[in-house]
Amino acid sequence: MAVHGSSDILVDDLYETTHRLRQFVEIRLRANGASVARLRALRMLARAEQPLRMRDLSEMTGVAARTTTSIVDSLERDGLVERVRHPSDRRAFLLRLTDEGRCRHREAEEADRLALAEATAALGPEDRATLRALLARIREATT
Repeated sequence: MAVHGSSDILVDDLYETTHRLRQFVEIRLRANGASVARLRALRMLARAEQPLRMRDLSEMTGVAARTTTSIVDSLERDGLVERVRHPSDRRAFLLRLTDEGRCRHREAEEADRLALAEATAALGPEDRATLRALLARIREATT
């Protein structure tokens, strides 16, 4: 049962479900030495066609610059990300995955996929389609 934090129980249920889902995935990722925040950063760097500036990574992940710096520092310490000089701005650095970072990204994506499949296993194809359509209607109403 959702704790009522808003004036709409549906919103409370959505928030609680999202929160529990993130915790569920987080626990499974941590068992593999990853986290949701680290996976999001690795994912954006892996999908980028070229190295990213810290500011771009922060915007892409929707995370504050200070938090992004902490995540990148951690990834760099673990040998998953490297900072390289910007080719045209001597003061700037770009971020790119190392070979180990690519490998760990693939592992984390698989752990994420398995956790999400487990969490949503009770929903059949029709339930999934209905839920997606309802969520899309809420998103459309808020744009």
